[in-house]
Amino acid sequence: MQRRTLLWAALGGLPFTTARAAALPWHSRHLQGLGTHLHLQVAHAQPAQAEKALSAAQAVLHDIEAAMSLFQADSELQRLNRDGRLARPSAHLLKVLREAQWVARHSAGAFDVTVQPLWLLSEAARQAGRLPTAAERTQALSLVGWQGLKVTDQAVELARPGMAVTLNGIAQGYAADAVRATLQAHGIEHALIDTGEFGALGRNPRGQDWTLGVEDPHRAGQLITALALDGNSLATSADNRSAFTPDHRHHHIFDPSTGDSPSGMSSITVAARSAMRADALTKVMFMAQPALIPRLAQRWQVGVLWVDKQGRWGATRSLRLA
Repeated sequence: MQRRTLLWAALGGLPFTTARAAALPWHSRHLQGLGTHLHLQVAHAQPAQAEKALSAAQAVLHDIEAAMSLFQADSELQRLNRDGRLARPSAHLLKVLREAQWVARHSAGAFDVTVQPLWLLSEAARQAGRLPTAAERTQALSLVGWQGLKVTDQAVELARPGMAVTLNGIAQGYAADAVRATLQAHGIEHALIDTGEFGALGRNPRGQDWTLGVEDPHRAGQLITALALDGNSLATSADNRSAFTPDHRHHHIFDPSTGDSPSGMSSITVAARSAMRADALTKVMFMAQPALIPRLAQRWQVGVLWVDKQGRWGATRSLRLA
């Protein structure tokens, strides 16, 4: 299970005037999936409707995991990686792969779901008590390249034997979007969705705007600041979630151009209307220098909070700090 880096909390907000969230009963589900702990919290006047909505959301999460999990041997993604081709991909898988390819194309490959060979190499080296050699990285890099992933309604194909896809950098965000849509379809107006990335509806249990605290990647449990959602979803990537070395210099986020982890950043949080888009863009921002992030954020029309290796942090002006 991954460590959480974004901590949800109702830390204040605007006065409660129009919503009835504070007067409604709240219901929650704690689940496991997508490599993390999942938490769904909804408000509704009718308990039966709230539970029906939560069950529908849980079913959607089950379908998403069956499509995209690297932990289930028979998932669609595992079959693609094993066979190099997957016929009749599900709608869930197609949506995520098409978004991944779109972000890859528009970020010059800074986000690339075909980096799984680099993760497999680094994990094998870690288990052997070492880092990958330069030759090993070069070999793994020869199997990386988003252009070698072909996605159509009929099939998904990998261009070369040994290529493999990971959706760990985008699937949790997609899950948050899918759960949000499912809850809305079942009449839910107030909710917090934690699928590893965050989405929300309406107001929190105190009748205020949703506000989330961002954890300091250098000090577990300590908050850097809190962010008002303002209708956005939030995604965070950080070097302390899954590291190959104790100093977090080498971790699960890979620069597709070098085969190693980017050296400048410790944590990136992105606020966007879509949690899936925010999730993917955390990796794009991870590849950038801090001075370039505001320009990138403006280009992508998102808000960004970053923390560098020295613990210094900054945020774009579009974010509202709470």
